Amino acid sequence: MVKRRDVVAGVATLSLLSLTGGLAGSARAEEMALDGEAIATAQGDIIVHPVNHASLLLGYGDQVLYVDPVGGGALYADLPRPTAILITHGHGDHFDVPTLEAIAGDAPIITNKDVFDKLPEGLKAQASALANGQDGTLNGIAISAIPAHNTTPDRMNYHPVGVGNGYLITLGDKIVYVAGDTEPTPEMLALTGIAVAFLPMNLPYTMTPEQALVAINTFKPAMIYPYHYGESDLSVLEGAVNPETELRLRDWYANAG
Repeated sequence: MVKRRDVVAGVATLSLLSLTGGLAGSARAEEMALDGEAIATAQGDIIVHPVNHASLLLGYGDQVLYVDPVGGGALYADLPRPTAILITHGHGDHFDVPTLEAIAGDAPIITNKDVFDKLPEGLKAQASALANGQDGTLNGIAISAIPAHNTTPDRMNYHPVGVGNGYLITLGDKIVYVAGDTEPTPEMLALTGIAVAFLPMNLPYTMTPEQALVAINTFKPAMIYPYHYGESDLSVLEGAVNPETELRLRDWYANAG
C-alpha cells in the first residue's frame, strides 16, 4: 500500500526558473529561483513545484502561478512571490485569508464567486470571479473554469454543483488542468489535449483512486499528478494507467508539519 509518506519524491529532471522580483517594501530587486520538475513547451519549460496537499506553484517564463495557497506566509518565504493566484473554492485546505494577505502583494487573483465574496476589500480589489464555463486571463495566461463537484449522492454536501472551479491553464502550447475538489464530472471526462492534470483522490471529499483511474483512462492526459490524496492507496494507479499517460507519484506532504 502506498501511503502519503511512502510516495517517491521528485525523480524527474529538476530545473531552475530564474525570476527577478522585489519583496514588498524592498527597494532592491532580488533574484529568486523556483525549483521543481520541468515540462517542456515550445516556448520554454513549465516548472511544477508541489507545496502541500492541494497547494502548488507553476512556473512559466517570468510567471509564478500560485494555486490554492494555504498554510501561512512562512511556508512560502523561500519561494518566489506570486505573479498570479488561482483559488478553486472556499474550503480551508484551499483558501486562507491570512496566507493570502501575507503573500499576495499586488498579484491578480482568479477564484469562484463564493471565495470572492469572502475576500477582504483589499484583496477583492485585485480579484475576479469566474463561474463554471467562463474564461479569463491572469497576466496574459488564458484561464478557463470548469465544474468541480461531487457526483456520488451521499457526498454532494461536500462540493455541490455550481460552486467550485477546476481550471484549465494554457501555458505556451500546453494545457494544464488543476481539478480542484471534484469527482469525475462529464466536463472532466470530455476533456481532450490535456498535457498535465492534477487530480484529487481522498474520501469522503473527492474521488477514490479507482474513480480517478477511470477518469484518467477516459480523458487521457499526457501526464498525471495525483494530489490532495491524504492516505489514499495510490498503488491502484500503478501499472493500470493507460500507456498514453505518464503517472507521476510525488510526495505532496513533505512540507507537512
